[in-house]
Amino acid sequence: MYGRNELIARYIKLRTGKTRTRKQVSSHLQVLARRKSREIQSKLKDQVSKDKALQSVANLSSAQIVSASVMKPQPPYPPPVRFWPGIPGQPGHSQDIKPFAQPPYTTLPAPVPTPISYEPLPAPRAPATIATPVWQDRTIASDKLRLLEYSAFMESQRDADTFSKHLFVHIGQCSPGYSDPVLESVDVRQIYDKFPEKKGGLKELYEKGPHSAFFLVKFWADLSSDLEEGPGAFYGVSSQYSGTENITISVSTKVCSFGKQVVEKVETEYARMEGGKCVFRIHRSPMCEYMVNFIHKLKHLPEKYMMNSVLENFTILQVVSNRETQETLLCIAFVFEVSTSEHGAQYHVYRLVKD
Repeated sequence: MYGRNELIARYIKLRTGKTRTRKQVSSHLQVLARRKSREIQSKLKDQVSKDKALQSVANLSSAQIVSASVMKPQPPYPPPVRFWPGIPGQPGHSQDIKPFAQPPYTTLPAPVPTPISYEPLPAPRAPATIATPVWQDRTIASDKLRLLEYSAFMESQRDADTFSKHLFVHIGQCSPGYSDPVLESVDVRQIYDKFPEKKGGLKELYEKGPHSAFFLVKFWADLSSDLEEGPGAFYGVSSQYSGTENITISVSTKVCSFGKQVVEKVETEYARMEGGKCVFRIHRSPMCEYMVNFIHKLKHLPEKYMMNSVLENFTILQVVSNRETQETLLCIAFVFEVSTSEHGAQYHVYRLVKD
């Protein structure tokens, strides 16, 4: 389907994020081939062996000459974070953690979507008055509901009294201050195609509003667990929300592949009064069989760039609504990459806008 130079250009794009044309790759291969040839010549001790070496080099293509030195796998580069949803973390530099760092190059026999540039839009101005809640525009929160914590994990029992837990993704509780930066913005139209277009899809939900309830979370999932995944292993998801009204919420989690819904989980939770606030907790909800199998297959891919190619077309849409009125309280779009083992799970949050 592709020529040698184009494949190498795609490999460079996946590994480093840098764009190279086929002609640039071809030119660089020729330069490296000549350099390699000169190195071989300089190490020859006598004219006889030199002639033999030159003959062998002449029979090699430029790709064969440089393959040993050029095509060594490079360490993966994704910034920090995990595999399912949570709440605000350490934002970092926006230019390093855009929601989609490179065009989707899938290793599976599926069509490659057209690359889109996801440039963060200008951040909203700081609140004008002190009456505005401190977390407004600084974390995942609408006027009526705030995400406090979210995690997806695997738990294994080592013996009768010992349990080990590995977090794939996690958004921990935090208390942002007015000195913290407001969230960057991304145009919601840039990710419409990554979620279902039919009834209940992201486009319809956003048009219905309220727009202040829509967010995008980029996760770098930690798949480096060395825990035993025996029959007793438990895969679960926990989340916690804080609201202003004593209501019943409905939490819909849709797993999507290539923009199409694969499976949906709907849960109901009632408010509990704590410190004058209405708190909603979904604790240790079992992860669906589809997700458990997906994680297993993903972890067995030999290279992280292959995992990221698969995850490029994998998304999750979580919608929290008022069960009685169907009003959208929070809508969070999740996209994923794989984190390096030394960084662990990390994430970055954006507001979804339409300018």
